[in-house]
Amino acid sequence: MSKLMSDLSVSAVVAGFIAVLIGFASSVAIVFQAADAVGASEAMKISWIMALGLGMGATCFFLSWWYKAPVITAWSTPGAALLATSLTQASYAEAIGVFIFAGGLALALGLSGLFDKLMRWIPLPIACAMLVGVLFNFGVAIFTSMQTNLLMVSVMFAGYLIAKKLMPRYAIVFVLIIGLMMTVFASDADFSGIPLELGQFYWVTPEWNMSLILGVGIPLFIVTLTSQNIPGVAVMRSSAYDVPVSNLLSWTGGATVLLAPLGGFAFNLAAITAAICSGPESHPDEKKRYIAGMSAGIFYWLAGIAGATLVGVFAVFPKEMIAALAGIALLGTIGANLKSAFDDDSLREPALVTFLTTVSGVSFFGVASAFWGICFGVLVLVVQRMEWHK
Repeated sequence: MSKLMSDLSVSAVVAGFIAVLIGFASSVAIVFQAADAVGASEAMKISWIMALGLGMGATCFFLSWWYKAPVITAWSTPGAALLATSLTQASYAEAIGVFIFAGGLALALGLSGLFDKLMRWIPLPIACAMLVGVLFNFGVAIFTSMQTNLLMVSVMFAGYLIAKKLMPRYAIVFVLIIGLMMTVFASDADFSGIPLELGQFYWVTPEWNMSLILGVGIPLFIVTLTSQNIPGVAVMRSSAYDVPVSNLLSWTGGATVLLAPLGGFAFNLAAITAAICSGPESHPDEKKRYIAGMSAGIFYWLAGIAGATLVGVFAVFPKEMIAALAGIALLGTIGANLKSAFDDDSLREPALVTFLTTVSGVSFFGVASAFWGICFGVLVLVVQRMEWHK
């Protein structure tokens, strides 16, 4: 406990809060679309938020504490998008069976140890290039958001530049305060419709439909692995956290299996929000950034307990504020990974191909561009290192 208190910092706690804020505000609508696709009632939707908050909170808090690294988990946003379009003919109980199956595959892959071995075969510059490709549009969003809300985003960005010069450790804290104040005092801000209530869990026993399990469960597993877990590992590797990633995959897969009947459809390693907690803005000392992961866990718990209220609060925040906050918080991570990706002359071209493929957003066979970026980058590297005999 004494070490925990000595490592505690305002910047790390705020990094955890921002991670939760951005995670919920940027994609909770997609989760509700997935719930609507399987005919979930309002009580069921609230149970989804509570189960997701409980699962992400527990995995963030305890894994960060155990490994002394900012281990950030999240729900699968691409997975939710997949479910919203693929489960329209499924019953709610059959959907639960799909969630459990996909979580079981992740658990099995983690227990096998193969995921950790696979990720260690990928050169760090290629992993960093893939991560930059994933984060690139968040950095660009700082400036595209100015087109629709010039005043708010410009003031937030100017505040960041000033704070970075005068008090760099608290620059993101300052930006968050500016964004919140401008939202609260905006003329069109309406907090009157926010419900003040606690939700309840809603248990549904799964049913097993083999066509859905194979047709949706396997794609859900693949999409979550390629678009969330692999970039999540890249975040930790780029920040020099040597955590056994197969163990992390086992825990997130296990959490999915346990909480799926309550609405926890898919847990995985986070990428964007993890980058916020793993960067220097969280804490200058990388050994103390685990506090950001533990803080995110606590905020996830609070979000789950007050699910209906929190969703209402997040709905008030302008999308430009969320986009600008995410982009500004990720600037340091984007810059550091750009340097790591292209610093080695011998790996520059494979890294460039990885970055371009990832940022393009291409998807083949329903598999996300992050996976194909790694594949094409490694392919270029293999061809470069082949010995050609005449």
